[in-house]
Amino acid sequence: MKGIYLVTDEKASLGRPVLSVVSEAVRAGVSCVQLREKNKGTNEFLKEAAALKQLLEPLRIPLIINDRIDIALAVEADGVHIGQSDMPYKTARRLMGIDTIIGLSVETWEDVERAEELDVDYLGVSPIFPTPTKTDTQSPWGIDGLRSIRAFSRHPLVAIGGLGESNLRDVVEAGADVIAVVSAICSAPDPFDASRRLVEMFETVYSREEKRS
Repeated sequence: MKGIYLVTDEKASLGRPVLSVVSEAVRAGVSCVQLREKNKGTNEFLKEAAALKQLLEPLRIPLIINDRIDIALAVEADGVHIGQSDMPYKTARRLMGIDTIIGLSVETWEDVERAEELDVDYLGVSPIFPTPTKTDTQSPWGIDGLRSIRAFSRHPLVAIGGLGESNLRDVVEAGADVIAVVSAICSAPDPFDASRRLVEMFETVYSREEKRS
């Protein structure tokens, strides 16, 4: 798993439908999409998830559902992303099955240590930098925190929180396998162009890091 991972946010999308933003982002090369809807009812969330599944499945781009395992199961999503206060990983895995993607947020060093015993598909290192889209988290990890997790953890790392063109290079060099973004795409005047620039930058930096290793 590597590349640019779009996390949706309807409020940040400048009045545009989530499906429209996602369509432009995947056309530009985004490699994964997480549907994150904290304020929608189940029926509306389900309809949006089904529409995204229909869009993404032919393109072989994974659809990850934030928190809601019932929604993920209902639309046969590719996986779920859970936080420390959501359903425990082992229960989520039993429900979702062995072939689905399960990502887990880590906000403290204790979270990182406990995650070593779990066969999660990735760790969501959250947040790297302060961000208005994630206000219910612990203190930011920063670049040094991300480096420490990379040195310790066996899992792929998805970095999220205040990320964009200005700091993507530093975050990839610190060990992130995937860069998750919200506002950098959702709030961009042109989501396609913003996504394309992020994808191209990631590929350049990640390729260089692979050669070094």
